[in-house]
Amino acid sequence: MMMQHWWGRGIAGAWIAAFSLTAAAADEVATKAQRPTVDVNGTIHIPAFSVPYSSLASEEAKRHFLKFVHGFDSIPGGEGGDINAGRRRLDDQLMRPGVERLRSVFDVEITPEMIGGVQTDVVVPKPGIARKNAHRVLINLHGGGFMVGARFGGQMESIPIASLGAIKVITVDYREGPEHSFPAASEDVAKVYSELLKRYRAENIGIYGCSAGGMLTAESVAWFQTHQLPRPGAIGIFGSGALVPMLGDSNYMGAALMASTPGPEDAKKFLPYFDVPGLDLKDPLVSPVYSPLVLASFPPSLLITGTRDSGLSPAAYTHAQLTKAGVEAALHVWEGAAHCSFAQPVVDPAVPETRQAWDVTVKFFDKHLGKRHP
Repeated sequence: MMMQHWWGRGIAGAWIAAFSLTAAAADEVATKAQRPTVDVNGTIHIPAFSVPYSSLASEEAKRHFLKFVHGFDSIPGGEGGDINAGRRRLDDQLMRPGVERLRSVFDVEITPEMIGGVQTDVVVPKPGIARKNAHRVLINLHGGGFMVGARFGGQMESIPIASLGAIKVITVDYREGPEHSFPAASEDVAKVYSELLKRYRAENIGIYGCSAGGMLTAESVAWFQTHQLPRPGAIGIFGSGALVPMLGDSNYMGAALMASTPGPEDAKKFLPYFDVPGLDLKDPLVSPVYSPLVLASFPPSLLITGTRDSGLSPAAYTHAQLTKAGVEAALHVWEGAAHCSFAQPVVDPAVPETRQAWDVTVKFFDKHLGKRHP
């Protein structure tokens, strides 16, 4: 009886072991089925999976991220492809409220001014410009895919920096697509810059921008070189790099982490501004990152991005190429941060990461403006 009991337990144990092995094998097969696969050209095919918001980012950043993701979904485009109708809706529903929100926190004056024949807005802190900045000025080049963002988008990118840095910021309403095409924006920036050179030394002028404005910042420096204009004291390339369009891993991963789809790798398909017959997107005046000679003459450069930014790869690649060319360059990446999250219409001054980005920007220009570089 005892032997029978032992034998019975042994059979049961064997069945359990066999079942466990079978279950383990099934789990392994299922796990393998869910694993990413790599094909011969290096493309990785990733099965659907969930990505929680980063536990390393602040709670304020998480709330801001949710507003960011859903904010633009509520803005319809212009009827019948009317770009101006789309611009008006963007301004009325997101841009103007964003400006008002920032002005409730930062005490600034905004004055429209034509400079070099180009429309600009001059943003200065009401308490006054700091004595050390009396002979310094910043130029802001707004984002918006070279299609939107004029006026109010530029004001949003300028208000915090002008106030926190106690410095004058001039935001440029450069010509955009689809009405205009490359190099219209570079020409407009050069006109404003040339006019400011009559009042400021080149080393006392800084230029910065987010997204398309970051690309244009890099393009402007290359344009200055070609047209014998002195280089500025320092620049900031945010949410992008010195190349067009957004390329690299982040074009796919950044888009996925923003519940979006990657942009085409041919800029002409989604950026009408660059839809110019025969235009080579690797031309140094379009994408300076591909010319070591052009990059070598860049001033100190600040690059800011986030782990959920489609511009992360362009920023990282540009930083690497600038460093290789011997340029002083700094790269700051914020965990969980979306594309230009500190300069978008839903920007929230209460988000710690946003404040840090502004603080880094102010300190970078304060450190480098006024210095003569070889």
